[in-house]
Amino acid sequence: MFSGSIPALITPFRAGAVDENALRRLVDWQIDSGSAALVACGTTGEASTLDNEEHHRVIGLVVEFAAGRVPVIAGCGSNDTRTALWHLEEAQKLGADAALCVAPYYNRPSQAGLLAHFSALAEACDLPIMLYNVPGRTVTDLLPDTVAELHRRHPQRIVALKDASGDVTRIVTHRLGAGEGLCQLSGDDPLALAGRVLGQTGCVSVTANVAPALCAQFHAACDAGDWLRARTLNDQLFPLHRALFADASPAPTKYALARLHDWLTDEVRLPIVPCGETARAAVDAALAALGQPG
Repeated sequence: MFSGSIPALITPFRAGAVDENALRRLVDWQIDSGSAALVACGTTGEASTLDNEEHHRVIGLVVEFAAGRVPVIAGCGSNDTRTALWHLEEAQKLGADAALCVAPYYNRPSQAGLLAHFSALAEACDLPIMLYNVPGRTVTDLLPDTVAELHRRHPQRIVALKDASGDVTRIVTHRLGAGEGLCQLSGDDPLALAGRVLGQTGCVSVTANVAPALCAQFHAACDAGDWLRARTLNDQLFPLHRALFADASPAPTKYALARLHDWLTDEVRLPIVPCGETARAAVDAALAALGQPG
């Protein structure tokens, strides 16, 4: 479940509402293109601007549309432990295979607080948990010793880590501390190649929204130990990796998808706004380099 190319799916909007028909087509396209699993309601899915009803509806729809073809990992994080547990319980009822739980943001818990938070989740729900460390967004940094201790305490529940710290040396530190039983995945597309070489098993990806087949091929090359092909594919994808963060995410990703598919729009929710001219130009150039319209 925690390996290969795993898109953190956008949530399609149309006229202010979740576009359920577009979401169905997006799920089918992703699976047909080789994505190994799907994350619903992550950062790229604009979970922070979905109300709770929408949040759970999107998780349920992705589970329904995936229909068992690939695992579905539900975004369940919150800076309130009770709310995170509620999301976990709802995701399990809806049929999700695992949960992605970001480190609590804004209230800046200590490492002891992080241990208590994630332990409470692991003890109250038996859905497998992928920890998500992204200190650039949360301010809170889930340190390697804390990751190792969480996996030691809850080896059957806290089973994976999505690391977007930007520090690839942590991959080795995590492995030495937590052992091989903790699956490690990249949370940064541009660092996925380095991560795979160092022992990560896949990437929870923004770019896979736009180029799912190439991302799947990249991870297949890594799995086969064909590092020359993996490097070649990474070079092809790299301009797109960068372009998708040329403005506030996921605006460039939605712009790219709207260029590729007439059934998707570039609509985002405030405080995110549609990407500006510079980002659009970067996306257009990256798509053109991949032989896509742009």
